[in-house]
Amino acid sequence: MPTSTSASDSSLPLDMIIFGGAGDLSIRKLLPALYMAHLHGNLPASTRIIAIGRHAYDRSGYIEFVQEQSQPFIEAKNLEPAAWQAFLGLLDYIALDVTDASGYAQLAKKSRPGVERAFYLATAPTLFTAICDNLAACGLVDSNSRVVLEKPLGQDLASAREINVDVGRHFSESQIYRIDHYLGKETVQNLMVLRFGNGILEPLWRAPNIRSVQITVAETVGVGSRAGFYDGTGALRDMVQNHLLQLLCIIAMEPPVSLDPDAVRDEKLKVLRSLRRMRLGDIARDTIRGQYLAGAVNGEAVKAYRDETGVPADSRTETFVALRTYVDTWRWANVPFFLRTGKRMQKRLSQIVIEFADPPFSIFPDAPRSSANRLLIRLQPEESIQLQLMAKQPGSGMHMLPVSLNLDLQSAFAQRRAEAYERLLIDVVRGRLTHFMRRDELEAAWSWADPILEGWQELGERPLHYSAGSWGPDASAALLAREGFSWIE
Repeated sequence: MPTSTSASDSSLPLDMIIFGGAGDLSIRKLLPALYMAHLHGNLPASTRIIAIGRHAYDRSGYIEFVQEQSQPFIEAKNLEPAAWQAFLGLLDYIALDVTDASGYAQLAKKSRPGVERAFYLATAPTLFTAICDNLAACGLVDSNSRVVLEKPLGQDLASAREINVDVGRHFSESQIYRIDHYLGKETVQNLMVLRFGNGILEPLWRAPNIRSVQITVAETVGVGSRAGFYDGTGALRDMVQNHLLQLLCIIAMEPPVSLDPDAVRDEKLKVLRSLRRMRLGDIARDTIRGQYLAGAVNGEAVKAYRDETGVPADSRTETFVALRTYVDTWRWANVPFFLRTGKRMQKRLSQIVIEFADPPFSIFPDAPRSSANRLLIRLQPEESIQLQLMAKQPGSGMHMLPVSLNLDLQSAFAQRRAEAYERLLIDVVRGRLTHFMRRDELEAAWSWADPILEGWQELGERPLHYSAGSWGPDASAALLAREGFSWIE
C-alpha cells in the first residue's frame, strides 16, 4: 500500500479522473467547481480532467454534452468565454464499464507517468471496491495518488467497514478523502474560528449556560431522479448520519491542539463516541420519521413521495427525521441536541441554533419566559451569524424586544466565496485532509446510527405523513414542546 506525498509540497501536473463523469453530480457540481478552480488559477499547471462513464461518447461528444448540460450551472458573471474554452480543452472521456478489469487498459494508456492522480468516485458505493481493485491492478495507484469517496459510504456499519477495508488495501488512510460537502461550506468552516478564535464565547460554550442546540437541514426539493437510490437509503442515512452529525461535532468538540488534520478529527471522533446510544424505548420516544404527501411548495403543486417515479407504492422510506440526542460529556451534560432534516419542507433552510440559558431571575415584568438569547448560524440559503439579545423598546417603561447583532459574512469580506465542492476539490489537490472524514469517524457515526435503523425495523411503524410545503409531522413539534422548546424557523 503506497504512502501519500503531500500535494501542497508538490508541483506535479494533475490528472483528475472522475468515475461517473457524465452523471448528475459531475455535471451539476464537480465540473462547475473545477471550472471555477481553473478560472482562479487554483489547479496545477498541465491539469487534465478525464471523465469515466458508461455512455458511448467520444471526446468531442462529451465536450458537447458538458457544454450543453454543465454550463448552465455556472453563474453568468463567472463564465468567461476564453477561460471556458480553455477549461473544455482540459477534458477527456473514456467509455468504460468500471467492473470490467480489461477496460482499464484504455485509462492506463492515457495516464501520464509522474503525475499526481486524483480519482473521484462519483458512483454508487457498491462500485468502490471494483474500481480500486482495477486501478491497482493496472498500476495506476502510487504514492502520488489519492481517492475521493462520495457519500453515503455504505448502508450500515458492516458495509462501511467492508468498503474501508477494500479501499484501504490499495490506498493509505492519508490518501483517502471521504467527502461531505457540508464541511466545504464557508460558514461551517467559520464555526471553527467562531468557537476557537474568540475567547468571549468559550466560557459560555457549555452546560449549564447552553439550554439546547438545534440543527436543521430542510429542503424544498423532492427525490426527483434519485428515487431509485433514495428509496433504499432514506433521510437518516442520506443526511443525519453524515451532514448533521458533522455539524454536531463541530459545535460540541473540544479545542484541538492545532489545525493538524488528525488533531481536529481526533476531537470530532470523541464527540461521536460520546453520543448517547439509543435503546428501543428511546427510539420510540425521541425519534420521528415522516414521509411527504402531496402539497404545495413555493406555490407549486407537488406529488406525494409514493407517487414519485421509481418509488414503490407501499414504500416505508422516511423523507423526514427529527430526533433528540445527548452528548455525554462534562461540557454537554443534559443539554439536548435536536436534529431535523426533511424533503419537501416549507422552505430551504440549514441552520444551527444555540439557545442560551435564561437569567436566573428577571426583574422585568414582560421578559420572555425562555430563551431570550440565541446564536443563530445560518448556512443556507444565505450565510450569516446572528446573536439575539434583549433590548429596551423606545418609549416609556422597560418593555423588551429581541434584537439581533448580525455578522453578515457576504458584506464583511470582499473576497469571492467559493462553493463547497470547489473548496474541497482544491483541498484534495493540495493534500489537505482536515475537512474530510477519517475512517474511525465514519465508523463511529454508523455505530450510533445503526441501532436507530434497527429499532425502527423492530418497532415496525410506518413513517408519519406530512403535507409537502409544511415543516414535517406534528409529532416533530411535539418532540420539543414536551421539553419546553420549539423549533426556530
